[in-house]
Amino acid sequence: MLETIYNFLLSLTNLPLAIVLLCGALYFMIRTKFVQGRLLKESIRVVMEKPKNRESISSFGALMISTASRVGTGNIIGVSVAICVGGPGAVFWMWLIALITGASAFVESTLAQIYKRKNPDGSSYGGPSFYIETACKSKFLAIVFAIALIFTYGVGYNMLASYNLQSAFEVFDFYKPGVTCWVFGGVVAILFLFAMMGGNKRLVKTTGTLVPVMGVIYIGFALIALCINYSNIPEMFGLIFRSAFDFEAIFGGFAGSVLILGMKRGLYSNEAGIGSAPNAAAAADVSHPVKQGLVQMLSVFIDTNLICTATALMCLSSGIVPTANAAGAPYVQAALQSTFGMIGPYFIAAAMILFAFTTLLGNFYYVENSLSYIFGRRPGKAVLDFSRMIGALLILFGAALQIDLAWGIADIAQCILAFINIPVCIIIGGVAYRALQNYVAQRKAGKDPTYIASENGVKEDTDFWK
Repeated sequence: MLETIYNFLLSLTNLPLAIVLLCGALYFMIRTKFVQGRLLKESIRVVMEKPKNRESISSFGALMISTASRVGTGNIIGVSVAICVGGPGAVFWMWLIALITGASAFVESTLAQIYKRKNPDGSSYGGPSFYIETACKSKFLAIVFAIALIFTYGVGYNMLASYNLQSAFEVFDFYKPGVTCWVFGGVVAILFLFAMMGGNKRLVKTTGTLVPVMGVIYIGFALIALCINYSNIPEMFGLIFRSAFDFEAIFGGFAGSVLILGMKRGLYSNEAGIGSAPNAAAAADVSHPVKQGLVQMLSVFIDTNLICTATALMCLSSGIVPTANAAGAPYVQAALQSTFGMIGPYFIAAAMILFAFTTLLGNFYYVENSLSYIFGRRPGKAVLDFSRMIGALLILFGAALQIDLAWGIADIAQCILAFINIPVCIIIGGVAYRALQNYVAQRKAGKDPTYIASENGVKEDTDFWK
């Protein structure tokens, strides 16, 4: 019975998710007039702005929290799974998804800024649950979303990140099946507890330090790999585009096709449209909601066009043929070992440690934000500590999951969020489009844009923007 339910839910992660994701993203792209392209330069400018209140989270800090969640083990293992199971053409479809879904990230994060709530100390918090309740007048749906987000990030994504981390060490001689996974799970769980017990300030400081450093090192390593394997580059790109538009690869075995796997892994990696990043976006102290929408749009670019692409090009340029049996860490390890010798597997193992750790922290920030919504305020220390200990236990057990179950749980969980958040953003998105027009008009007038909600068509009462 449970297996039947699981298989049914898993079936919803294929074509229905692709339709919701693509239709929503295309709609947002049209309504915002391709904001992810025409205001890309502006998004880079505003990301370095400082908050007025030194104690508040900056645009950059919010970007690092959301990027910590986005840039994780899926950027390595997820890309490998997509290439090995669907074919090299999955890389092209990940690129396309990232290009389109940048508009989704912009709309949901701008809405989160507009409808964010104020803490007693003047800082802010918010997310989809808050704009669902305020703008859609549905407390029930908002609670459902909050619970789904807790399940997605606290259970699905964090268990998957833990599994992916330990799987990167399977190629080493010291790895003992059924034993080493528990050791890694236990160590990561303890480190997770230590970082989370320090609160949001330690979280922002940790992710703000680790994410840029690991991203630059990882991309640098990919560039070195391309220089070493330069003779394979023309064939590599030819393979990507031939596979992407191969009729049999696109439609054969549709659930495992190059198109669907590229979309699914692209969505899992950049998370645009499923309502996660708005939780970080709402915490930023900015003068106009659109600024944080632009910043979160940039996070999608960083995740897919830089980190995911780095993994794909490192692997495909190696000349190692991807196979379904090697899906996941084995293919990445084999590809990098052929290029760098034993330095390759050690580098990927180290990258997995950093990527997984920051993912776990970023994910649980979202969990705690959803708990704040359910409780109507930030929970007390006892509740937070208890939830963190539960989170640590899930990380421990996640390390011992089977690969199909680990990915299945994450895929099912993200669908729940997408099926709620994208329709909601379509319904109330007019608020974000008007905010964008207001922002562009002020920038053309040479101003540092500011925002007043009541003057931009927002009928509901807001804690900020008055």
